[in-house]
Amino acid sequence: MSCRLTVVGLGPGRLDWCTPEVSAILEDATDLVGYAPYLARVPQTCAARRHASDNRVEAERAEHALNLAADGGDVVVVSSGDPGVFAMASAVLERLDQDPSRWCDVQISVCPGITAAQALASRVGAPLGHDFCVISLSDVLKPWSIIERRLDAAASADFVIALYNPRSRQRPHQFTDAIGIVSRHREPATPVIVGRHVGRDEESVTITDLGRLDHATIDMSTIVIIGSSTTRVLDRPAGCRVYTPRTYADPRPAAG
Repeated sequence: MSCRLTVVGLGPGRLDWCTPEVSAILEDATDLVGYAPYLARVPQTCAARRHASDNRVEAERAEHALNLAADGGDVVVVSSGDPGVFAMASAVLERLDQDPSRWCDVQISVCPGITAAQALASRVGAPLGHDFCVISLSDVLKPWSIIERRLDAAASADFVIALYNPRSRQRPHQFTDAIGIVSRHREPATPVIVGRHVGRDEESVTITDLGRLDHATIDMSTIVIIGSSTTRVLDRPAGCRVYTPRTYADPRPAAG
């Protein structure tokens, strides 16, 4: 019996952005567990049984996968992007932590994938070239007050900020609130990169700035990268490039 559970990331969308390691693991699996649209991205050549579920049942999905593995399966839990970034790796380990003896024989491993912020950054250059942070604006699993504190701290510390889950139909105002918090610490000319469906056929990428950002174009298929005070846009005939320098001006006074 295998009694093995592996959490994998498919990357943002393109099949060639799924690592060879993950592809091999999918081929050997007995069972695939995941959110239905993500499972649909796994090639049909994979003969494993598929256990699809809704996006808001992560704990139940994790428990189901653990039970399948405990019964001797070679189970793969499928995430989009990287499984450790706002995805199923933490959900599986959190469920395991609640009842560790129940699945003590299950071997658990995590295989990385390309996360959406990395994919979007690569489309425009190197906006994540210096210190950056990633914040989810979803308040389903954490209070909005915590999100507000983290946004304020990250913006005041001059991090480049990548926003996941930025604006849903249930909370359209919160993206505007978030941008308002960041704007306390950033100039209107601060570069902003907006990516929708990065890595898929319908991909679109826009370079704008904080003052001209169109909030109505942002949804749950969007990733937003907000530059730091040093992030620069190179307006070139071959296309704009965005980067954040790896050097800062030394604030210390020169020795005299």
